Amino acid sequence: MAPRITVIGTGYLGATHAAAMADLGFEVLGLDVVPEKIEMLSRGRASIYEPGLEELLARHVQGVEGSSGRLRFTTSYAEVAEFGDIHFVCVHTPQRHGEYACDMSYVDAVIETLAPLLTRPALVVGKSTVPVGSADRLAARLAELAPVGAEAELAWNPEFLREGFAVQDTLHPDRIVAGLRSERAEQLLRTVYAQPIGEGSPFVVTDFATAELVKTAANSFLATKISFINAMAEVCEAADGDVVKLAEAIGHDERIGSKFLRAGIGFGGGCLPKDIRAFMARAGELGASQALTFLREVDSINMRRRGHMVELTRDAVGGTLLGRRVAVLGATFKPDSDDVRDSPALNVAGQLHLQGAQVTVYDPKGMDNARAIFPTLRYAPSALEAVRGADVVLHLTEWREFRELDPERLAEEVAERHILDGRNALDPAVWRKAGWTFRALGRPTA
Repeated sequence: MAPRITVIGTGYLGATHAAAMADLGFEVLGLDVVPEKIEMLSRGRASIYEPGLEELLARHVQGVEGSSGRLRFTTSYAEVAEFGDIHFVCVHTPQRHGEYACDMSYVDAVIETLAPLLTRPALVVGKSTVPVGSADRLAARLAELAPVGAEAELAWNPEFLREGFAVQDTLHPDRIVAGLRSERAEQLLRTVYAQPIGEGSPFVVTDFATAELVKTAANSFLATKISFINAMAEVCEAADGDVVKLAEAIGHDERIGSKFLRAGIGFGGGCLPKDIRAFMARAGELGASQALTFLREVDSINMRRRGHMVELTRDAVGGTLLGRRVAVLGATFKPDSDDVRDSPALNVAGQLHLQGAQVTVYDPKGMDNARAIFPTLRYAPSALEAVRGADVVLHLTEWREFRELDPERLAEEVAERHILDGRNALDPAVWRKAGWTFRALGRPTA
């Protein structure tokens, strides 16, 4: 008989994981402590925008017409404990307020609440990104609190989802990492992931510490690569080089590769920034702070890009932002998402506003979330309306919609034909042909 699965926490990670597990053929029960979120998911609707997620929910949520009925949701831990054989922990681990360290309170709360209800053998699987050493502590607490004792096991199975591709990454992962302590736990996870393993996804078995480190190490490497090319963009600015051509040339070296070598205003979102900071904090606690000092510069380079875009904007409008009208195309930290957490685009918009500019923002999916963070900014229902009367246009999130804009049509709406490409995704020749002054980060003469 196939194991029954629960997913605790139904945010971006949890909702996607629950829907994907149902798609793989399992009976799934999702839990969240927010009743409004459960009510929405129970109608087959997601509280976030993620391509393909609502379609996946509609295929499996119980009560939705034509669904398999394999997926349902609850706010009851007692129901989860009674239902599930495998419990996936997918709650968030934000940065502690005023610190670099990770806030483990949500993960701890899950163990403290679930464990006393486990009266039969169960596998609790952590997917949240946590500081190395957390799984050891949580495993001990789980065995201590569970009536079934050591038969309530822990495993650590980090997620590697890319926002905008989360459904694909869950159903067809490029690797599955499992921190385990028993053959039983391994067999259960191999059963859960039988289909992707059968399709060729590597199944990598490790100890707890290594599984925890894989996630933070991967994010740190990606952040370092992004900040490296942004550091090269700073040098290109000073030396009249072209960072796009530089990235193309070094990307042909198979030891380096071309992915994550697009210079721009830097990375953001709910993962990379807080994860590299938590990694630094944990290394310090372990007495290995010197090993990760380079990440401080990675973080610093990333944050400098936002300030540089503000300076370029000031230069483009004649040296002062006061009263200047600025159109910002993009609010989310990346395209195909509605996530504005630590968004470089929204941060730049906010800085410009605070320095006296009249800022109007448009984003295809992130408007409501942006308004919640920066209610004092102006928001437009379309790109054309956002640029109307603008002294300068900033392209800050590389949505396809923005790449396909007609420069001739936009020129009819603006006060001045100035555009700054903060993502190096637009074609300078096309915009200049339409009479625009075009400037991109790391390409002072391109």
